[in-house]
Amino acid sequence: MLAFADPDLDDGPRTGKSARFRMCVVSRKQRPIDELIRFVVAPSGEVIADVKRKLPGRGLWVFASRQAVLKAVRAHQFRRGFKRDVRVSPTLAADTEALLGRAVIEALAIAAKAGQVLCGFTKVEAALKGAHGGNTVRALIHASDGAADGVRKLDALLGQTAGIKDESARIPIITVLTSAELDLALTRSNVIHAALLAGRAGKTFLSRSQTLVQYRLPDAGKAAKSAARQLKA
Repeated sequence: MLAFADPDLDDGPRTGKSARFRMCVVSRKQRPIDELIRFVVAPSGEVIADVKRKLPGRGLWVFASRQAVLKAVRAHQFRRGFKRDVRVSPTLAADTEALLGRAVIEALAIAAKAGQVLCGFTKVEAALKGAHGGNTVRALIHASDGAADGVRKLDALLGQTAGIKDESARIPIITVLTSAELDLALTRSNVIHAALLAGRAGKTFLSRSQTLVQYRLPDAGKAAKSAARQLKA
């Protein structure tokens, strides 16, 4: 049931767990929470993004798009939504993107510690060909600043999935992190290519990657659908 005492605010990160939809204060539309970013007011009185949905206090939700956050800042939606004087940084949209990127890096690091990531062209190629210990590849990862030749060769191995009618069976290609960010997540040097293997830890990485893709798209109205397509290209 989508009824709330205050449609703009939740009662905290651990309340209303069954609610899978919230209202975006910019569009005034109900959306799945996976398409939204939760914002809270820090003890300092400053509005900050709660990208992991764990920070205490009442939360206000905005569609996960840079343009939506910019609109919320310009229209003073945070002051209205929280119904109090709050400080909103003029760099909130950029700060939120940085937090989303950090969350992606952390999720990939956790997946790597769980043994669910392979690094390097040779290992990734073998995994895609099914010759790396029977590991099932759930996503192909390229550094956003990686050389086109290696990217093209590995992407070509996914051509065999092009005819799959079930979209959920396609292997996503993720390019949201730079080589330096992949190095940080995987504690290695010069990482350009990686493969995410099957496992619970990888699901968080995929979800956060999709949110970051969505956030960076210029057209907020089409961002959610386009993000899903980009991760399943």
